[in-house]
Amino acid sequence: MHSLSPIDLSLIETWPVPHAAAAVVRRDGTVAGTHGPADRPFRLASVTKPLTAYAALVAYEEGVYELDDPAGPEGSTMRHLLSHTSGLAFDEPRVMAAPGTRRLYSNAGFEALADHIAKATEIPFGEYLRLAVLEPLGMAATSLTGSPAAGGVSTAGDLAAFTAELQAPRLIHPSTLAEATSVVFPGLKGVLPGYGHQNPNDWGLGFELRDSKSPHWTGSLSSPRTYGHFGQSGTFLWVDPEAGAACVALTDRDFGEWAQPLWPAFTDAVLGELRSA
Repeated sequence: MHSLSPIDLSLIETWPVPHAAAAVVRRDGTVAGTHGPADRPFRLASVTKPLTAYAALVAYEEGVYELDDPAGPEGSTMRHLLSHTSGLAFDEPRVMAAPGTRRLYSNAGFEALADHIAKATEIPFGEYLRLAVLEPLGMAATSLTGSPAAGGVSTAGDLAAFTAELQAPRLIHPSTLAEATSVVFPGLKGVLPGYGHQNPNDWGLGFELRDSKSPHWTGSLSSPRTYGHFGQSGTFLWVDPEAGAACVALTDRDFGEWAQPLWPAFTDAVLGELRSA
């Protein structure tokens, strides 16, 4: 049986960024390709959110809380906070809408989520994240240095290990991950940061869902089942169940117009190679 050739990720060298690193991981956990310094730490910005959400899912399975427990503003639950439907504003604990009526992307919601878990467990959330997710997955280079919404620092190597977990979960039951990567509160409109109004603007529990969104930061070849997150620090992580693979790309240049054509082209190149392999 012939071994598969590594995926060529050198296209990332054309990006106008000081430093970049990427990795592609197959469903069976094998690394399909890497490029750049796998052990260089990068600020994750909102790619922190999937890590925070995963720790929240571990806490849910441990019985720390139920998804419909009240949390955040009046009428909101943990499910609302995880799916950006609590009604909280982007970066402050100000109520902008009734829970469950709009998809309002909210760092404040993730901070309320983490605060709820920290109080329930009597463990600071950064420590809980380390114990629940980072240590079991061997992610020794990853830390939460600020907000649980956007304060993570990690490496391509560590996030490759995380994407392997997302494709074959060991820390949570597969049915929990399936729920987290399916639409929660279907049909809600909202703004996808950097990409404008989307109708619907579908999310799972902490994971953004590709679905039929347009424009989008993934590629034209990305399946509607693709899920993940991108960060304002110039980072992204996606899992495409149809392709049987996941991809991480980390840079140290903030997201902007430079990324909008390059990220989808990079994703399409990766998916094209996976298909031909």
